[in-house]
Amino acid sequence: MTEDRDDDRRAFRQAMADVRRLRHDRANTRPPPPGPVPRQKLADERQVIDELLTHEIHPDMVETGEELFHARPGVQRGVLRKLRRGHYRIQDELDLHGMTVPLAHAALREFLAECRRHGYRCVRVIHGKGQRSSNRGPVLKSRVDRWLRQWEEVIAFSSARPADGGTGAVYVLLRA
Repeated sequence: MTEDRDDDRRAFRQAMADVRRLRHDRANTRPPPPGPVPRQKLADERQVIDELLTHEIHPDMVETGEELFHARPGVQRGVLRKLRRGHYRIQDELDLHGMTVPLAHAALREFLAECRRHGYRCVRVIHGKGQRSSNRGPVLKSRVDRWLRQWEEVIAFSSARPADGGTGAVYVLLRA
């Protein structure tokens, strides 16, 4: 019988040879920390979605007569002041009057690409004031505002002086 006990003890010790004593008797119940958030990827995806939705109508976005203005970070104040005052020579212009939204979008994209190819720095885009847009407000004006903000080649834009179209047109400053 003692032999059976000795055999059992040996077998037990052999089975437990790799076992280590725990320092505490509590189980770790915390979930693992969340993984990193890919912020740049999310921002890029959000931008793509915004660009795909450029043809939706947002009539409250810009009211008739409201001045448009936008500048990318890093553009000097003096440059913006000259742009707003119309001190830069207008090298070309595009009139979007009477165009549908898809046609105006294509025309503006082609116009800006052509201006970049010619090395133009300052151009004027006439979008109109939306006075015939009933109570929906100026459709092309709000779209032009949004489109110009999306395109990297546009570093700044501002509503024109009254002599150049006022709030129915914008001066657009293009990247060199």
